[in-house]
Order: sequence, then structure tokens, then C-alpha cells
Amino acid sequence: MRLLLFDVFGMSLTDICGGALDNLSDQEQSRLEQLMQQLEEGVPVQYVTGKATFADRTFRVGPGVLIPRPETEELCRMVERHSPQEAKILDIGTGSGCIAITLALNMPQTQVTAWDISPDALSIAQENAGLLGAKVDFQQQDALSPPEADAAWDVIVSNPPYICLNEQKDMEPHVLDHEPHQALFVPDDKPLLFYEAITRYASRALKENGFLAFEINPLYAAETITMMKRYGFDIRETIEQADGHLRTLGAMHA
Repeated sequence: MRLLLFDVFGMSLTDICGGALDNLSDQEQSRLEQLMQQLEEGVPVQYVTGKATFADRTFRVGPGVLIPRPETEELCRMVERHSPQEAKILDIGTGSGCIAITLALNMPQTQVTAWDISPDALSIAQENAGLLGAKVDFQQQDALSPPEADAAWDVIVSNPPYICLNEQKDMEPHVLDHEPHQALFVPDDKPLLFYEAITRYASRALKENGFLAFEINPLYAAETITMMKRYGFDIRETIEQADGHLRTLGAMHA
């Protein structure tokens, strides 16, 4: 409720305590009731307000993109640690653009390109780049059918779909019912569907000593590492969550 009042109506805690709610117009009161109804129906507050915080910046979000998660900030920091100063970076499956925009703003000498298959996601990502003043080249591209490329990038980064359909029973309803399934799920028999396609592409599209960084499904961490090694990648950094599960990894291609 407090976040809703702050983000949508610009009310501080002082305003609320001072009785600002009593001063809402009939139109504002009606809007507040509609937004509260959405929250009661389980719609994530970020979709209700249209905003999400990532890496200390505010991003526009909507039902067409995943809500940025704090753990994905670790993926950005890993890329920053392993990128040349004037790197050419590709973000695959950009969604809201949070990774690509964060990297472009934090490393202004880089050239950042971002792919997504969804026109809705690209529209939101482009809006976020404009609002935040980031220079990113957004392109509509299917990660499973990448173009031919040789030694095009210094860094490839991705947080692709990785949740198997059989994991739905363990998911929170507000995620399962409202966030885009295209950005979440892979078939049960192909848990590494996107990771292998991206790694195969990266094996030819990265420059010598190029860096590939993923956010991964902890349930398939060992399989992901084995697959990446098969394509000639050497694991250089891994990051575990607080619960001890591996979530982020980066590798160099010889």
C-alpha cells in the first residue's frame, strides 16, 4: 500500500500520516481503489505501479516483460569485472532492458546491443533506455536462431528462460499467473535449450578470450557447466545465492 501511494501518487510517509489520503479527489480515489483491487487479485505491485527498481535505477515494467530481480544485478557486476574498457557487449533476451541499460550506463565506453524476440519487450526496453539516457542498440532476434557471426563480441550475457514446466508447482502464484511464460519456461526434456543455443553461438561469435555470462537454473548448474566446457569455455567465476545454490557463472572462450 505504501509503495503504491509513493510510486503512483507521490505520497511520502509524512504525507500519509498527515492525512493526504483524505484529500484525494474522487478520480484519484477511484484509481486507488482499482489499483488496490489488482493487488488483492495477486497482480505484482511492480505491474500495478508500472515501475521496478534495478541497480538503484527505476525501470518501467509491464506484463510483457519479467520483473527485474535483485540477483540479476550480480550478473551485471560480473560482466563489468570481466569486460574490456571499450567492449562490444551483447545481451540476449533483454526483456525490460535492465541488464543492457545498466551495463551501458555503468560502462559508457562500451557498445551494447540487446536482443529479444518479443516486440512488446523491445518497446518497453527502448522506452527505459530513453528515460534513463542509455545508448543501446535493440534488435528483434530469436536466440534459438541467431545470425551468422564470427568474432563479433567481447562479451555475451544472458538471463534466458530456464524454468522447467514441472517446476510450476513450486512457484508463487503472482509470478505464475502474471509474468510472461515465454520468458520463464522451457520444456522438461530440454532444460538447457537456450543455454546450449547461446553457448553454441558464443563459441563462434565471441572474440578471442571473449567472456560469456549467464544467470542459470541452480537445479542444472552441473549440466550447464559441463555443456559450456564441451564448447570450449573455461569457467572463470561463479556466484552462489545466500542459500548456497549456484545462480550466476561466467566463462572465457579460448
